[in-house]
Amino acid sequence: MRLLATCSLGGSGHWLPLAGFLRAARQPGDEVVVVAPPALRDMVEHDGFRFRAGAEPPEEVIAPIRERLPTEHPDVAAVLGNRVLFAELAATAMLPHVDAVCSEWNPDVLVRDPCEDAGAIVAANRSIPSVQVGISQATVEWSSLGIASPALEQHRHGLTAEIAAAPYLSRFPALLDPSAFPATHRYRTRPSSVAAPLPDWWGEHSTTPTTPRRLPLVYLTFGTVLPYLSFAADAYRFALAALSSVDARVLLTVGRTFPVDQLGPLPPNAHVEPWIDQDRALRDAAVVVCHGGSGTLLGAVEAAVPLVVMPFFSDQRSNGRLVDRHRLGTVVVPSVAPGDQRPTFGEADARRLADAVEKLLADPGRADGLSTVNASWTETPTPAEILTDVVTTDF
Repeated sequence: MRLLATCSLGGSGHWLPLAGFLRAARQPGDEVVVVAPPALRDMVEHDGFRFRAGAEPPEEVIAPIRERLPTEHPDVAAVLGNRVLFAELAATAMLPHVDAVCSEWNPDVLVRDPCEDAGAIVAANRSIPSVQVGISQATVEWSSLGIASPALEQHRHGLTAEIAAAPYLSRFPALLDPSAFPATHRYRTRPSSVAAPLPDWWGEHSTTPTTPRRLPLVYLTFGTVLPYLSFAADAYRFALAALSSVDARVLLTVGRTFPVDQLGPLPPNAHVEPWIDQDRALRDAAVVVCHGGSGTLLGAVEAAVPLVVMPFFSDQRSNGRLVDRHRLGTVVVPSVAPGDQRPTFGEADARRLADAVEKLLADPGRADGLSTVNASWTETPTPAEILTDVVTTDF
């Protein structure tokens, strides 16, 4: 089978769910080609897939929109992201590249990130079966589809209804995320059992002489979009300072584009890396501190690691509500400036963040919903089973 995958701008948060599905669903003899913005080439090829460069809007066009996402009212930000950035600008840039690959290669199935709308347009125009691999909650992506609809209909009349009816593949368990997509198929990936242990960047023992022991690991990540925002360095420095008082090793990942020297001197218990495979970090982590991106959230839940979520924008807020509602950890909502949505990172926020981490380290039972969610996943099919079923029954 020839599988064409299309991914939009958005970094690893958009690519990794697609990559995980493709890696697990690919069967011997299958061919996979990925069309994505040039900035994703290294990531796609590192994961072992053939890459064809698409395109994206110029950075001078993207940057002002991206900067507004955390500061605008959520309703305004949703229009900016889903309609303007993805359905208008990104889709227009990608469209000729996806169409050219389909013309040359004649794929059997197109597998797309839900924000990559050029793939949906080309698949509909060429009658190629297409599926979307969710990157967020189905409730969020169903709403996003409606928000993007005016721009989608400009590309192809009736496209919104065609996307809504197409197979929707979700890694979220139904317990967490009921779906309005009529052809929803749920799958589960498993944490790697062969993930290499992390290097001992911190030393073996606590600095407390009376209690020599190996400290628990706190994995700290705010995803791959935050590094592009103007307050990224403030967010990292704030979190590192807050966790410097916690008796734990702290591993911060900042993405491959962020200049680490902006952070200044690090606390003694902290280590910073541009990138670590998530399975490696989760293998040793006792707590995950994150922004609430879906990939980090689901990876932590699958690995049964409690979460402390500090949401900044987009689906991070709704994911934070899931964490709170289902007892998967703790949510620390950052304070914002009056009349603005930009986080202020005050001393009270730092105390709340440190307190949340310390309580979960002392009592993981505060996240007792992890076992319930994992039990609900037990019978969920693998990606290979899902793709076979979708291709043979939905088309």
